[in-house]
Amino acid sequence: MRALSRSIALGLAAAGLCALAALPALTAPDAPGAPGARGAAPVRLAYLQNDLHHLALWLALDKGFFRDEGVEVTVAGVFRAGSEGAGQLDMAYLGEAPATIAAARGTAHIRVVAQVNTEGSALVVNKTSAINAVKDLRGKTVAVPGLSSVQDVLLRKALAEGGLAPGEVNVIVLGAPEMTPALRAGQIDAFVAWEPYPSRASASGAGRVLCASADIWPRHPCCVLAADKAFLAARPAEAAAVARAHARATVYINEHPDEAAAVAAKYTGASLAEAALAIGRVRYDAAVNVAGEREYLRLLAQLGFIEIKDQERFLDDFLGAAAGVSGAR
Repeated sequence: MRALSRSIALGLAAAGLCALAALPALTAPDAPGAPGARGAAPVRLAYLQNDLHHLALWLALDKGFFRDEGVEVTVAGVFRAGSEGAGQLDMAYLGEAPATIAAARGTAHIRVVAQVNTEGSALVVNKTSAINAVKDLRGKTVAVPGLSSVQDVLLRKALAEGGLAPGEVNVIVLGAPEMTPALRAGQIDAFVAWEPYPSRASASGAGRVLCASADIWPRHPCCVLAADKAFLAARPAEAAAVARAHARATVYINEHPDEAAAVAAKYTGASLAEAALAIGRVRYDAAVNVAGEREYLRLLAQLGFIEIKDQERFLDDFLGAAAGVSGAR
């Protein structure tokens, strides 16, 4: 059994790697299991609290899609930035950037089995701010949910393309739920967060979207569904069943946005109007974006977060499971 200490989990959580923090703590199953096999332990899943990107999981739970696929699942962790350490997991919904970093560094033994979404974050400024372009952020304080998070990478990319050096902007880490209150109080000048926080900031009158993540990097991959390698090796049929339920839920979101918005409101606490607005800013897609992962490797290496000698070998290992489960492009 591999154990993850509470202190390491807390450190990862503070860095925006909440869901990923638990993955190295997995205990490999004793024997292979098939979906619905009598006596098989439920698949332990986790997601990030109030992250609308993970809507497919909530919808699959509410609609019984996992049961339809013959697999029993249990939510073993609901994480929030800066929270307590995570429990033991088999699979998790998490950001692609931190997942890539952990896999590249060998701190998490995981593989991607499906894409969760692309786009779906935004750079938000105070509604009355004079900031009208990224270049206007010079000398300002901008909050991100975690260093090396997807949102941090997006901000760094936007700053570079706006002609700003990293030291010209004060970047701080702040939990997504605290961003809008801090923006309203003038404690920060801007923030980058996942939906529904940008939409909630806009709806409350506290902020306005300066640029959506789609403007910074069109169709950028954001979250993924990942599994522990030991779990994949021991229980591949169940991993595939979870991925199929996830893919079905993804299609359902796109075909029934009004119903999906009601589920989103239920799990995030957002109003139905806020949830509907937020869903419209997220692209839900279960097909792994290989080109997008290549770009992450380039950006993360450029930013000094990772160093990979054999990129093709890494891609084959990190995304290898996805080709046989959810398809890739």
